[in-house]
Amino acid sequence: MNRILVGTILGVLLLAGAHADIAWGADLQTIKTRKTKDVVITLRSESGQWTQGKNAFVLEFTSPSSPQGVDAGQAALMDVGQVTLSTVMPMPGMAPMLAGATLTPDKVAGRYLGTISFPDSGARQVTVTWDGPAGKGSTRFSVPVR
Repeated sequence: MNRILVGTILGVLLLAGAHADIAWGADLQTIKTRKTKDVVITLRSESGQWTQGKNAFVLEFTSPSSPQGVDAGQAALMDVGQVTLSTVMPMPGMAPMLAGATLTPDKVAGRYLGTISFPDSGARQVTVTWDGPAGKGSTRFSVPVR
């Protein structure tokens, strides 16, 4: 019985740890910033890139009127409600390779902790959608997977 309890606790801690490391990382690097009319979306990770395999990242939403040159962690984050992030890798003559991210709202509104896995490298078309207090919207941009 003790083995089951210890195993369950370790499993929960491992799942929580996947996000905890990046959530509190002091030096997140920007992978991509995309400005729309209503929101600025910043995709960050510890390495500043996505790579083949499992990736942890942070997705932040700020106002386009936030001061330029200010780190998004210090700028006013926007509560955008429900968020999804999905990717597709177009393959000529083949079905496109799709990947969806798992996103969890952070303790700070406007910041989302995510994980996503890629079976190989190559350019991905990323689609981010949101629906909440800041309105409803979506945007697309390209991110390389190394």
